[in-house]
Amino acid sequence: MDVFVYGTLADPEQADQFLYSFEYVGDVVLSGLHRVAGTYPTLAPGGSVEGRLLRTTDVEMLDRYEGVDRGLYVRVSVPLETDAADDCAAVYVGDPDPLGAPADWPGTGSFADRVRACLDANDVRVVPG
Repeated sequence: MDVFVYGTLADPEQADQFLYSFEYVGDVVLSGLHRVAGTYPTLAPGGSVEGRLLRTTDVEMLDRYEGVDRGLYVRVSVPLETDAADDCAAVYVGDPDPLGAPADWPGTGSFADRVRACLDANDVRVVPG
């Protein structure tokens, strides 16, 4: 799986502490979301953020690291601009409330529902850096 990383996971020493197998496959830009600071970094609608594309099969480890089961982050899929028309990258988006981050995700429903609605309504994608 390809994962857009923009925080601690962009550091190979950090990723090496809990991922069994991974490689960075390039610098990329996430267009349509920008980074905001909180207890841990997260994303908010609009703008763009530079990051890296990490390739790994350790998805369960990433979900645990990001606190998906505790509602800290949601994993979403966004288009990845490559030669293949159906490529996607996973992106972890942190809930601004428990992370103390100044981010507003408009709409109704759960945090995950609001993130997915925003992604569906906007041209959010990972592009080569």
